[in-house]
Amino acid sequence: MAPIPGSGLAKGLAVTLRTMTRKTVTAQYPEVQPELPPRTRGVIGLFEENCTVCMLCARECPDWCIYIDSHKETVPAAAPGGRERSRNVLDRFAIDFSLCMYCGICIEVCPFDALFWSPEFEYAETDIHELTHERDKLRQWMWTVPEPPALDPRAEEPKEVAAARKAAEKAAAQAAAAQAAAQGTDAQDTDAREDRP
Repeated sequence: MAPIPGSGLAKGLAVTLRTMTRKTVTAQYPEVQPELPPRTRGVIGLFEENCTVCMLCARECPDWCIYIDSHKETVPAAAPGGRERSRNVLDRFAIDFSLCMYCGICIEVCPFDALFWSPEFEYAETDIHELTHERDKLRQWMWTVPEPPALDPRAEEPKEVAAARKAAEKAAAQAAAAQAAAQGTDAQDTDAREDRP
């Protein structure tokens, strides 16, 4: 059977009329902040104390938007007769967000958990040169990083936690055995003293 002429137009108008009668759900953005997903990629925060200046983030960045400068300092020996050690000290850590494509590679490759995603996204500037955030600004973003989500109670225990727990249990068992052996030796000494005339 051939379609009735104008039926497509009638269906379209029916959809329009149904939509017109519904209440609109428009979020008035500046006044009402949006509900962001927990793993939103807004801006990158720097936890400076964890940074060892290993340069992995800068080397792996596909946009080359991470700038790191450092110098070496000599740390005196911890014990007498020990040798002095040298360590890297962070002088500059900057991210140019006008180049960043928010891929997250720098956060994934950081072996010391110094970089984190913050859900903050309101950092527009009138000058493109101000989109290069130095370490002080990146440190401020760190305070907006949300707590990690709670682990699933049915999840398997992480390998690191399991290994640490087993090592702690083993050390506690060894300490208990040593203490029991010491108490047993003390008891034998006491018995030996009591047997003397």
